[in-house]
Amino acid sequence: MSWFQRTGKGINTPTELKREAPDGLWYQCPECKQATHTREHKQNSFTCIHCNYHEKLGSEAYFQLLFDEGKYTELDANMRSADPLEFVDTKAYPDRIVQTEKKSGLVDACRTAEGIMHGKAITISCMDFGFIGGSMGSVVGEKIARGIDNSLKKKIPFLMISKSGGARMMEAGFSLMQMAKTSAKLALLDRAGIPYISLLTDPTTGGVTASFAMLGDFNIAEPGALIGFAGPRIIRETIGKDLPKGFQTAEFLLEHGFLDFIVDRKDLKDKMASLMAMIYK
Repeated sequence: MSWFQRTGKGINTPTELKREAPDGLWYQCPECKQATHTREHKQNSFTCIHCNYHEKLGSEAYFQLLFDEGKYTELDANMRSADPLEFVDTKAYPDRIVQTEKKSGLVDACRTAEGIMHGKAITISCMDFGFIGGSMGSVVGEKIARGIDNSLKKKIPFLMISKSGGARMMEAGFSLMQMAKTSAKLALLDRAGIPYISLLTDPTTGGVTASFAMLGDFNIAEPGALIGFAGPRIIRETIGKDLPKGFQTAEFLLEHGFLDFIVDRKDLKDKMASLMAMIYK
């Protein structure tokens, strides 16, 4: 039975013949810790094939997922933040903007695009958490407002994909003004009878939740998304009580009437098409 036994100890492959797995070949789910081939993970709409955990995505991934053939026209692509307050914390605000642009490849925390989805024109504004935590500043509010204007002008539906840590403190009151501006624009959209669908993803918090994110004709969310105004720790310290299990998750909000439904990302495009066919002729 010598053929069944190891005749030499250890691995004797010469160093020059050893091969390492390329970086990025595998994706490890942060929820269940299972590994998936990156290609398979992408084909599954960036959701875990084992536990259905929805990976946090940026605007480009959503545009590729929702627009037919991934084709779209970006609106106001080069709009950048100013520094009206000359704000400085650990570094000057303009320096932080430049650093974040280089790191993220984005110019601010929101992108707006127009394209075709299942044969129908639509405007989509999508937030990027990778740009200063998806914080809402003047540029974010203005891009959303102009996206709504585009839908008003062309009489096409508007989809808002929210993902934010809240208002951008470096712009203080200018940031908070975006809550009123975007809400007023959505009122015009409602008056014109043009559908507005709000998709809340993980996380959607602060002034975004307190304004445009919860004003949709349909308010929908991805599974397991964190949705709230203040964080759980702050609320716990304020009321002095433990919070209910699963508090501020999409499932908890659905159960208590704050959402219309939860949609799996793999079904998002088809669900959007069904909604628009039902409410918009």
